[in-house]
Amino acid sequence: MGSKTLRMTTIKDIASRAGVSFKTVSRVVNGVPSVDPDTRARVQATIQEMGYVPNQAARQLRGTPRTIGFLYDNPNSNYVVEVQEGIIEACRSMGYEVLIHPVKSTDADAHAEVLRLGQRAEVGGLVLTPPLSENVALIDQLLDSGIAAATVVSGAEPPDSRLPTVHVDDRYAARTLTNKLVDLGHREIAFFEGDAGHQSTQERRQGWEEALIAHGLSADRGLVLPGEYTFSSGVERADELLQKMRTVTAIIACNDEIAAGVLFSARRLGLRIPHDLSIVGFEDSPFSRQSWPNLTTARQSNRSLGAHAARLLMESLSSGEMEASAPAIAVQPEVLFRDSIAPPAAV
Repeated sequence: MGSKTLRMTTIKDIASRAGVSFKTVSRVVNGVPSVDPDTRARVQATIQEMGYVPNQAARQLRGTPRTIGFLYDNPNSNYVVEVQEGIIEACRSMGYEVLIHPVKSTDADAHAEVLRLGQRAEVGGLVLTPPLSENVALIDQLLDSGIAAATVVSGAEPPDSRLPTVHVDDRYAARTLTNKLVDLGHREIAFFEGDAGHQSTQERRQGWEEALIAHGLSADRGLVLPGEYTFSSGVERADELLQKMRTVTAIIACNDEIAAGVLFSARRLGLRIPHDLSIVGFEDSPFSRQSWPNLTTARQSNRSLGAHAARLLMESLSSGEMEASAPAIAVQPEVLFRDSIAPPAAV
């Protein structure tokens, strides 16, 4: 019975008993040298008193970990590769290696898989991308376990101040794209969603809604089609919508891959782009630049997202400063107006 209780003790329990933050306990466990000596002694005494065995103990026996884990679950291979390149570039400049590990976020043991990776002796911390980075329960478990992490998320503000975060203002980008279409004369603008588990889907849809409402237009839910961040999702949703609602003159797709699928469907139905239908996407992926016409989109440098997140994490690992909240980097996408949009034919 007693041993079962001891194993359930977490860093938060230690922090509460010692009267310090969980970050302070994590730093003590990880041997960060700049923790106040009296505080360190109090935390160590509490750890001993409560019988807590830190998961990081094995790391100290092997020296300072110099590997960063990159965890992802994203159907967009271009996104994954570019973020990975940014992480590798940042890690090389600071003497770290990178361990790349896909995780199926919907699997029953996904959280346990992430925790196991974070507790490996050679891994100093994790970089998480959506939807893993936006899972509050998973973040709580990482913090409870003393596992260092940095996140890439969608949002005008960082949703969680406990971890270093890179946040992308997708809502701003969606508002800007929608405003441009309205200014061109479009009144029925459909929105094709990406995966429901990604906050970017919600943020981009919210920006679309805000812009329409600001112009006195209806954000008709019949014009919102759920889907996935894939080319085939764009094709299927466009086939479904365009054959029954020819009054729609513009479609905002939740990423360029969906938008390319819309373009394919529209051409197959004999529509002229952009004269009969304007199409926009997000991310400035190769899909947007290799299609004809080139797609209007919102550019975000996925390499930069990865590099920023990795640097925030490595700086956090090496820093002994006690921040009131974790550092965050805001990224505002650059909207690129290209040949896939024009005034509707009737205007």
